[in-house]
Amino acid sequence: MEFDDSVGLDSSQVSDARGIGGRVALGGGGLGIVGFIVYFVLSQLGGVPASVPLSTDGVGGGQSVSSGDLANECRTGKDANTKPDCARVALINSIQGYWSDQFARSGRTYKQATTTFFSGGVNTGCGSATSDVGPFYCPADGKVYVDLTFFRELQTRFGAQGGTFAEAYVLAHEYGHHVQNLLGTSGKVREGTGPTSDGVRLELQADCYAGVWANHATTTPSSSGKPLIRSISQDDVNRALDVASRIGDDFIQKNLGGGKVDESQFSHGSSAQREQWFLTGINGGNPAECDTFGARNLG
Repeated sequence: MEFDDSVGLDSSQVSDARGIGGRVALGGGGLGIVGFIVYFVLSQLGGVPASVPLSTDGVGGGQSVSSGDLANECRTGKDANTKPDCARVALINSIQGYWSDQFARSGRTYKQATTTFFSGGVNTGCGSATSDVGPFYCPADGKVYVDLTFFRELQTRFGAQGGTFAEAYVLAHEYGHHVQNLLGTSGKVREGTGPTSDGVRLELQADCYAGVWANHATTTPSSSGKPLIRSISQDDVNRALDVASRIGDDFIQKNLGGGKVDESQFSHGSSAQREQWFLTGINGGNPAECDTFGARNLG
């Protein structure tokens, strides 16, 4: 994918807390149903095994990276085309720009959500979390949290191709959860797991919302009136689908868990379902087509 070199970036939508976090333990409500909660499936609801930590490369402890550094380095789309962190800022700008416009067209007001980059662990409105949780959205404070080493884990542990648009899918999925929170959808979810559970429906809808943004990404204007994203290729879309296929419950259980697929423990949906609902969003570009809660057949 390619960003427009001349369009400005808004780094205020990102808070960089890498190297700031201390000792943390998993806790708080809401984390069981949001984001790519890798530990949830790996441990089969029994806790995070110490033998499967995520990588710890990147900014080390004590190396605090301030949001001011992002502001200095990530000024335009040209920076996004050459610097990974700036590309993430640009993606977040585009995703929130789309939903702001979509909410306005529907007579609603979109409330922006800050994304926090962290390293190792982070304190949130949902409690404290470690990197093992993966990227997640906390409905209690309305923020997205990402340890950026997760993107490397997608390639080294999950075998994904990776790339900027693969990361875009992950970020757009988490902002899909923010949209659900703003619309009141998240609050209607009952606890439980299984192939047709509310939790699975919530995750698949977030995948669909990610696809809807992708459909409009090259036409969503920035504050300057010009789209920030210039082009998205079929290879980009294929890389997003590749990620979707590798974070399905069945893939994780079979390849990173005990080797046996147990549908009763599904919390995010199968690989095929995640691909299908992302495609539903990107092909149609209509949030109304993302009604996974009303769908009799989830795929």
